[in-house]
Amino acid sequence: MLEALFLLHGRYYHRMMSTLSQTKELFRNADAVCFDVDSTVIKEEGIDELAKFCGVGDAVTEMTRKAMGGSVTFKTALTERLSIIRCSREQVNKLITDHPPQLTPGIRELVERLHERHIKVFLISGGFRCIVEHVATQLNIPLDHIYANRLKFYFNGEYAGFDETQPTAESGGKGKVISMLKEQYGLKTVVMIGDGATDLEACPPASAFIGFGGNVVRQQVKERSSWYVTSFRELIKELEKI
Repeated sequence: MLEALFLLHGRYYHRMMSTLSQTKELFRNADAVCFDVDSTVIKEEGIDELAKFCGVGDAVTEMTRKAMGGSVTFKTALTERLSIIRCSREQVNKLITDHPPQLTPGIRELVERLHERHIKVFLISGGFRCIVEHVATQLNIPLDHIYANRLKFYFNGEYAGFDETQPTAESGGKGKVISMLKEQYGLKTVVMIGDGATDLEACPPASAFIGFGGNVVRQQVKERSSWYVTSFRELIKELEKI
């Protein structure tokens, strides 16, 4: 019995190591790398920061936790959180000015290395385009390489909802974006990097998924990732092997 368990464990370990090796190889040879933004490219969750700025932080943070853990659909969580925040255009602009998103250490260098190797970089976020554009500009990522949700405002600047037609507004939306990118650009090997359940579920159609725990560790994602990193330095080192 013990021998059988040992053999089973050995096969499982070999399979995990093989998958880790394959994931690293796919990353080194990727045509494109897609990054989640909140708690991955930047240190914070943009929607939580917006909620705090608008004075409703605690209620929204709990909804974010459920959404990232996969216990409710993303669209449901997004709708409920925004209905609590009801931010104005002026509040969003002031948040970006007064509390600009903080880049995660190592991301700037990692994106530079990817660009040097002519690997396309995309930002696929369940957050808001107005914030993600600010991040993309800092990283020299083209604005047409952003896929994120769009807030809507009335002519007087008051909150009017969000664009529900964006694929990133739905659970499974990041996978839809990746499928579209593969077709649009003729990409074969696409790697998704992120911290949450919505990132994990984008593989497939992504060729590989790398879990990121440098800002927050989500146990479900950590357990299901063949390659889980806590620093972008680990990815930079892998690129240096080329």
